[in-house]
Amino acid sequence: MTTVSSALAPLHWHAPEPALRILDQRALPAETIWQHCTAAEPVMQAIRTLAVRGAPAIGIAAAYGIVLGVRSGTQFDADLAQMCAQFAATRPTAVNLFWAIERMRVAGARTAGQPRPERLAALEAQAQCIAADDAQCCADIGRHGAPLLPDRGGVLTHCNAGALATGGIGTALGVIRTAVAMGKQLHVWIDETRPLLQGARLTAYEMAADGIAATLMCDNMAGHALKLGRIQAAVVGADRIARNGDSANKIGTYTVAVLCAHHGIPFYIAAPTSTVDLQCPDGDHIPIEERGAEEVTDPQGVRFAASGTAVFNPAFDVAPAALIAGIITEEGVARPPFSADLAAMVDRARARLDRRG
Repeated sequence: MTTVSSALAPLHWHAPEPALRILDQRALPAETIWQHCTAAEPVMQAIRTLAVRGAPAIGIAAAYGIVLGVRSGTQFDADLAQMCAQFAATRPTAVNLFWAIERMRVAGARTAGQPRPERLAALEAQAQCIAADDAQCCADIGRHGAPLLPDRGGVLTHCNAGALATGGIGTALGVIRTAVAMGKQLHVWIDETRPLLQGARLTAYEMAADGIAATLMCDNMAGHALKLGRIQAAVVGADRIARNGDSANKIGTYTVAVLCAHHGIPFYIAAPTSTVDLQCPDGDHIPIEERGAEEVTDPQGVRFAASGTAVFNPAFDVAPAALIAGIITEEGVARPPFSADLAAMVDRARARLDRRG
């Protein structure tokens, strides 16, 4: 199985205390700073402020945060309900967050009537199961996605969908890592990903750590690189996938999808089935988070724009299903039209989790 350095794992659960250690991704790559969270509120704050980010990692962090919150209370059911509601309010777009919260809620409800220590143990076990399941999902996504990439050539990726964003080797970067491990001669083209530079700060950091050949470029250079023939495929992650295949990902993904379509380059989404929202019919119904103006006017704390400048700062946009060649999940590759494949994959994943308990 393809592996990555433990230094790239964004979350560490310390059971004896208990505590959740969070790698503060806002400081990378310049500094390695760990937040030591023994209560729920610091975990919520880490999610809100992007100290932990990436849809799968957010879900895992929330699961462990719920454990911390319920342990510190005295009324198990009321505390669980409160923690679920508070974590659900941290960020709106990544559906993995709500998927993980629901799993924690169900795990708590199943233990009704049992002694409190047993209920707390079951809740912690569910959080650990969510983390372990994501690691396996990443491996399976890599296995299904790697054959789609060329044997040699350039692969474009946007934002960071790697180990830092998940519980395993990553989704989009998991596909790339697995392809390289198979012997494919790939060169990764990394969009800088404005305004928070997740590509420059995080994806380039991961590729350097693994010794995978990569080139960093500003977001507005991708079209030129495609025109020059340096890119043969694109693969990105997702934060929410609608039933019809429309996929929300970091802002700028729509641009990448349009450019790939114009140049005849296959554009793939890589994400676990927990990212699929079958209740959401299409991309127009995906809630798009808008973040503070200072991320654009004062990147990295340095003032770039004139005082009083109006700012538009959506954190995500939506790649239309019509521009997506395939959606790579742990259950296989969904193909257009996506609705039937995605529904079947979600059903299989649910059955697998139900068998596991």
